[in-house]
Amino acid sequence: MTDTVAHAMLPLAKSSDTPAAVTMHGGGSGANIAAWLAVDGTEVAFVGRRGADIAGRNRDMELMGYGVDARLVMDPERPTGTCVVMVTHKGEQTMLSDPGANAALAPDDLPKDLFTPGSHLHVSGYTLLNTGSRQATLAAIAMARRAGMTISVDGASSAPLERVGAEPFLQMTNGAALLFVNADQGRVLTGRAEAEQAARVLNAWYPHVVMKVGAEGAMFYANGRPEPVRVPAPPVERIVDRTGAGDAFCAGFLPPWLDKKPPGEALTSGCRLAARAMALVGARPLL
Repeated sequence: MTDTVAHAMLPLAKSSDTPAAVTMHGGGSGANIAAWLAVDGTEVAFVGRRGADIAGRNRDMELMGYGVDARLVMDPERPTGTCVVMVTHKGEQTMLSDPGANAALAPDDLPKDLFTPGSHLHVSGYTLLNTGSRQATLAAIAMARRAGMTISVDGASSAPLERVGAEPFLQMTNGAALLFVNADQGRVLTGRAEAEQAARVLNAWYPHVVMKVGAEGAMFYANGRPEPVRVPAPPVERIVDRTGAGDAFCAGFLPPWLDKKPPGEALTSGCRLAARAMALVGARPLL
């Protein structure tokens, strides 16, 4: 995705004009996670689809610049996906997304050489919530399971998650060992408004659940543990933009979790990268 970020200088004047700094950045949840993983020292490949346009070439080169093994299939008809990100003067964002070529991701686009024992598959929830890319994602999950890979998935965003429905999402992600959600996504999936209760319910579906709770940090729930592991969020001197903070968190959490480090260490690593992301405009680390 290409993110067009409009960062408002003042409170939004609805139906009128608000001064803003408008910039262009690489985006897309899965690609953001891959970028943060790569700059933090993890070997990572990203599978996706882009248009045969300048934006697509830029996103391809950008990912390679981060050190990501970018496996992007070029779509001859659809443009590279675009997202308009409106960020308030307090750092809260609202997104308007056009998936473009992402909506044509097909099972044949999946590079079979990446599905090997000992590797890990992380699935962006957006690829399941979009009907165009859903079959490719289900195929990737099936291939990963056959290869004996571990699988994680994130809850994407509460509004599209609500449109698809909790039960279909839970069924599609059957077999994932780890789920990342925030409180809003947890509410949609379980009907529980309280984050801790939602995470406990989700633990019946996923052996490991990470609940992101914003300024309060994050919690880790595992089957068999009587109490969650909690880590507070580190202080952020100035929150510039929350876009991509959840993606950065996933990238920080996954390597220590896969290395079987203590959950608190994985949570701390996730919060560390999320804090870095919130100090930047856009969803990606600086090159």
